[in-house]
Amino acid sequence: MNFAKMQGNGNDFIIVEDFDNKLQGKESELAKHVCHRKFGIGADGLLIVRLTDKADIEMIIINSDGSYAAMCGNGIRCFIKYAFEKKIVTKEKINVLTGAGIKTISLKTKDGKVNSISVNMGQANFNPNAIPVKSNEEIINKEILANNKVYKITSLLMNIPHTVIFEEDNTNITEGNEIEKHPLFPEKTNVNFCKVINKSIIEVRTWERGAGATLGCGTGNCASAVVCNKLGFVDNKVKVITPGGSLWVHIKGDGVYMIGDAKFICEGTYNF
Repeated sequence: MNFAKMQGNGNDFIIVEDFDNKLQGKESELAKHVCHRKFGIGADGLLIVRLTDKADIEMIIINSDGSYAAMCGNGIRCFIKYAFEKKIVTKEKINVLTGAGIKTISLKTKDGKVNSISVNMGQANFNPNAIPVKSNEEIINKEILANNKVYKITSLLMNIPHTVIFEEDNTNITEGNEIEKHPLFPEKTNVNFCKVINKSIIEVRTWERGAGATLGCGTGNCASAVVCNKLGFVDNKVKVITPGGSLWVHIKGDGVYMIGDAKFICEGTYNF
């Protein structure tokens, strides 16, 4: 099977094409094999390219542990750069079907190469039933106990569940493991440790549900920017710095826009 390995903000993915749907039912098994960093190629997740009559193209996302993900911000940038540069899609404004609905993407290109990718990630949702959380109220600056420590958290659905925690020292990312599995979250949660630098810059480290600590998380960056904006810490346009790089989040009336790039790492053949 042919594959490409790509990264966006240090979040790395294996991309394979499945136009004849031969991988249906095998996605989880393949992801666990191909994403293993000792016995496979190694990646945070698997992206599968499929054709659909509901949009220009369809993206399937499987985490490295084999679990399904509805959406991935860094992943969709890698996915669409792959699809455009492989000439699977040829437009600069593209609708992509994901598990979180259709996402509209605008590209800036030159000589057939993608230089910048803007994704309308849709609206953030603080409704506890949508996230979901076991609460009748919005989770905004709510105290919980985990790791024998009290955290003040804010939770939302940004295509997938996210929890944002403000800490000056956000280096102990493994604390996210217990928060991810807290009883408050019946479907677990992604955990973002956020530090506000000024009104237009934040730093974020993310513990991803199904992948663990990663160098970047697009939906997590968007969620963190939205929470910072909601609490009055930042303006509508924010630069988000992660260990794997940086991107911009622009909060508008019609959605949360994520602007960044993606890069090819390698291509080859995988035995599966």
